[in-house]
Amino acid sequence: MEKSKLLQMHNVGIVVESLDKTIDFFSEIGLKLEGRAMVEGEWAGRVTGLGNQSVEIAMMVTPDGHSRLELSRFLSPATVADHRTAPVNSLGYLRLMFTVDNIDELVARLSKHGAELVGEVVQYEDMYRLCYIRGTEGLLIGLAEQLGNKTATDILENS
Repeated sequence: MEKSKLLQMHNVGIVVESLDKTIDFFSEIGLKLEGRAMVEGEWAGRVTGLGNQSVEIAMMVTPDGHSRLELSRFLSPATVADHRTAPVNSLGYLRLMFTVDNIDELVARLSKHGAELVGEVVQYEDMYRLCYIRGTEGLLIGLAEQLGNKTATDILENS
């Protein structure tokens, strides 16, 4: 039997309270709403291990079409934990990072959606300007503005 090979990363999932607010927030970053649907029933619960469930989902996609973010709002069973405001050094979900072309302009727009800087916008050498923000629902989001031609991948490959 041939060993299975990875084809692509399909999506990252985040459970939220308000799909509408979260869709608006990620749309402001530049993701597009690909679709919205209800996922419910015993079959879905067999996948998640939650039994009979009812979940409203929204799939968002990056402009290049390669990465997706699945937003889920559980109607039943109720959510049982809340990790949204955990600090960056907590175990588990950390943050999503997006590359943007004008970090200052985007941070200003996102602040109108309630986003707040966690620290400050900083410059890393001559390669990036970076920041973390707490977005809608307290989600931790990283933003990176590339300044030169050298990328984080270049740094990792040469270390």
